Amino acid sequence: MTANSQLIPGKKLRLLSRKRWQRIAHATHPLSLSGEQVNRDVIKRLFDVVFSLLVLICGAPIYLLIGLLIYLDSPGSVFYIQERVGKNYRRFRCIKFRTMIENADDILLDLISTSADVRQEFNDNFKLKDDPRITSIGKFLRCTSLDELPQFWNVLKGDMSVVGPRPLVPEELVKYEHHIDKVLSIKPGITGLWQVSGRNDIPYEQRVQIDVYYADRHNIWLDLWVAMKTVSVVLFPKNNGAY
Repeated sequence: MTANSQLIPGKKLRLLSRKRWQRIAHATHPLSLSGEQVNRDVIKRLFDVVFSLLVLICGAPIYLLIGLLIYLDSPGSVFYIQERVGKNYRRFRCIKFRTMIENADDILLDLISTSADVRQEFNDNFKLKDDPRITSIGKFLRCTSLDELPQFWNVLKGDMSVVGPRPLVPEELVKYEHHIDKVLSIKPGITGLWQVSGRNDIPYEQRVQIDVYYADRHNIWLDLWVAMKTVSVVLFPKNNGAY
């Protein structure tokens, strides 16, 4: 990838929600309140805190139900915690609902060591499309992105934002090449342009471009659009690229 590829080509943008999020991103920058410019990071943090509190409080029964289903479906913890890389390269513990069997990491090592195809797929995407480690309830949680609900706690703690680039595992940083500093200049998000534009169906190189684009153009209106678009993706998860 070259420096010229930071902006997503027009043809690809048309495939990603027909350029709507590009137009929204250009619409405005930091808002003006009572004649004074308010830093967009302050507005973003306020949105993160209010939105996360609403989800955590109003969604408490859903959290309890999902936790119970995971507990009944397979042995192991209800939550899965993984190290991710946040703003300014800060490492943090990202929390999700567990969607895999208990010894998933050990099984992955066995799969990679015995199958060249599996090893290549994981090296390319850091995911497996037909992952045998995923539990029955885990398939549903991943398809609807409900496995990411606990990350609102990460948002309250200040590790993440509601909307932002993908939260990366340390091994992914090298794939972003010279773009990584730009992407890690802001907090990763629970959702983002990648999540509402096809997710895993998008080639990895284009995911990088989308994250760079968001880091350059993000504002409150774009965040609100992505948040609303995410609701529709969760409610109607068919062919949303999640697995």
